[in-house]
Amino acid sequence: MRLASGVIITHQVENVLSSLEALRTTELFTIIRSQDDKEQPKEFLVEHAQEAIDKAYIASESLNYIILIASRFSDIAQNRLLKIIEEPPKNKAFVLITASKSSLLPTIQSRLPVTVFNDAESEEVFALDVVNLNLAKLYTFVQENARISSVECKALVEKISLSAMKSGKYNLDDSTLKVFSDSIKALEVGSPTTFILNTLLLKLLAQKKR
Repeated sequence: MRLASGVIITHQVENVLSSLEALRTTELFTIIRSQDDKEQPKEFLVEHAQEAIDKAYIASESLNYIILIASRFSDIAQNRLLKIIEEPPKNKAFVLITASKSSLLPTIQSRLPVTVFNDAESEEVFALDVVNLNLAKLYTFVQENARISSVECKALVEKISLSAMKSGKYNLDDSTLKVFSDSIKALEVGSPTTFILNTLLLKLLAQKKR
């Protein structure tokens, strides 16, 4: 690991922060985390992006790394950050730390080097058997995840999508793939997680190869 602008994909945020801290000499760190009132991770929203921009324009004589930490960055927040990441103010650099590369816009990935750490063993085991999906397993899975947050549900949608593609068991036509992307958008505007999971998995089940 080196101390430089970039994106770090990890499930071990505190370990990564400790490693970055060990590399620091005269540099400053400004850390912005997206958390709720109970200090639980939540999506990095446009207000967090604006906070990062405001702090980036505070003058500093030493190089200041603006470190943004979130389980997921919303598309709107990423678009808001794009210009300042591309042309940061003097003595400013950006480091984004998140759990999933797939949640980052191509425009962000093209402007910052991406480092992926293989520490996925810290993730909870994905409980859904996508390969052998049926109505009973669908119902049980939705019930088990009835009270998750929208951010957690987005992570599940990503896992379901990747698992379905890797399995080769489904006819993933354009309309099915659109359901995955629409599910993320619907969660961002507050759609119930159980409705999203039911809709997504029923659509997927209908596309299962016979």
